[in-house]
Amino acid sequence: MQIAVIGLGRMGANISRRLMKAKHSCVVWDANPATVQELGKEGAQPVESLQAAVKALPKPRAVWVMLPAGRITEQTIAQLGELMDPGDIVIDGGNTFYKDDIRRAKTLAAKQIHYVDCGTSGGVWGLERGYCLMIGGDTAAVEHLDPIFAALAPGIGTIERTPNRDGHDPRAERGYIHAGPVGAGHFVKMIHNGIEYGMMQAMAEGFDILKNKASDKLPADERYDLKMADIAEVWRRGSVVSSWLLDLTAEAMAKDPKLDAFTGDVEDSGEGRWTIEAAIEEAVPANVLASSLFTRFRSRQDHTYGEKVLSAMRFGFGGHVEPKK
Repeated sequence: MQIAVIGLGRMGANISRRLMKAKHSCVVWDANPATVQELGKEGAQPVESLQAAVKALPKPRAVWVMLPAGRITEQTIAQLGELMDPGDIVIDGGNTFYKDDIRRAKTLAAKQIHYVDCGTSGGVWGLERGYCLMIGGDTAAVEHLDPIFAALAPGIGTIERTPNRDGHDPRAERGYIHAGPVGAGHFVKMIHNGIEYGMMQAMAEGFDILKNKASDKLPADERYDLKMADIAEVWRRGSVVSSWLLDLTAEAMAKDPKLDAFTGDVEDSGEGRWTIEAAIEEAVPANVLASSLFTRFRSRQDHTYGEKVLSAMRFGFGGHVEPKK
């Protein structure tokens, strides 16, 4: 299948590579010509503009937008709405707010252009591991794109299969779901990221407590000089809290036990805020998720070891670099 990928950053470039690895044909464009040419050397069809990307595709066209949420995505999708024809499909694979999806889909629907939102999880490891995909849109458009989603998803792999899944959507086992109508994909991904905040915060606070057990404020016979890297490693082996986030933490601590490479200045990318907004709208208590978001705000004022743990995990799974001072 042929598809255009617009935006070749950390994830867009690897999405193109994974699709090409599965024998799909990718037309690629980015504001950075060097990135476009690099993908061209790897087998993609490089183009010099958004207009050229659309023209290079057979009808019905499919264009995957992989850009930061906000103005640049808004402008790009608006431009595509002027360039594409009835029956074509725009996919937003970034972290867009789901209510923006609903609005955009209505605008494009007036031109008979399909809009699909795809929450994409996998970060910088997606090329190797595959991407977990949460998809929203009308059934016809989603089914047309199924070869693309199947190629990007991890597949069943070596994960033990869940009992009693007969009658459930088999795509979920392969790492992608059609969550519902437009906006549903990004809504599910938004809550996924909110949960991620809470899980990361719990782990960070736990390691902070462990580290501070050596504090001179404690009685001498109650002080322990605990080895963070060894604790992270042993928890990976059969523990209830074993996880990919713990794997990344152990890797970071083995390399730099004090995490001196990190300041603990933890950014938030928007989905945590939107998750709390949704909780307020639905009157659902979300104490842990709200607290984890507010801790990120506070992290920009002073830093604990726990916040360095958060920064280490974010760098590990997504290549997120702390802001320069």
